[in-house]
Amino acid sequence: MITSSDNDRIKRVRALQSRSRTRHKEERFIIEGPKLLSEAMQAGVALEEVFYTESFAAQPDGLSVIDSVSASGAALMGVDETIMYSISDTATPQGILAVLPTLKLEPPEPLDFALVIDGVSDPGNMGTIMRTAVAAAVPMMIVTAGTVDLTNPKVIRSGMGAHFHLPVKYLSWEGIANLLSGHAIFLAETGGGAPYFSVDWTQPCALIVSEEAHGASPDATRIAHARLTIPMPGGMESLNVAMATSILLFERVRQTYDAGN
Repeated sequence: MITSSDNDRIKRVRALQSRSRTRHKEERFIIEGPKLLSEAMQAGVALEEVFYTESFAAQPDGLSVIDSVSASGAALMGVDETIMYSISDTATPQGILAVLPTLKLEPPEPLDFALVIDGVSDPGNMGTIMRTAVAAAVPMMIVTAGTVDLTNPKVIRSGMGAHFHLPVKYLSWEGIANLLSGHAIFLAETGGGAPYFSVDWTQPCALIVSEEAHGASPDATRIAHARLTIPMPGGMESLNVAMATSILLFERVRQTYDAGN
């Protein structure tokens, strides 16, 4: 059992939790809790190192999770409660966490749709968008400069396993324009565009979403072919970007479903 905070493995985990630069350099990130670990294994993700406490192993389902991790070939290490608190990113650790490689999932071809993230900086919003994208069967998400690190612990938690299923590419705006040259590119705005349900989402297309605080970037505005808005007869100025993205993505789901039936 690891009891020293000076242990090199413990120092590495703390660095991965707290430093985006370390995560990018090592191409590794951290997941916490039995649910995320189980989802990662079900998705075929290779866990590298797993740290757990005796109290977790004593829980009714804890031992079965540890047995599954052991069978997967990951390195298992017990730590005392104090160490777990020091390496966890949550106020109340769940007793188990893992180090795993940054995933590089490939989108399907041909690509019929892409969700483009225009500088969303809030981790909770970003994770919720990713979770919604997986639920709506988005085949690829494109991330631009200024967007929060997708391996940020808060993004991981709010994504609730979306990282194991959603193909992601990091592209410049020129790269996005080239990749989506055969697609209709819709830009979500808080007003002034066409109602989101009035456009054809069944064609090859893409959706650009931005944070409500700063709106769309000049580059996003430049490459967009059409602007969309969510009518709000109640008079609110705008919606949270994660909520707005959910509404827009599931309009595509609705139209696609209707077209197939």
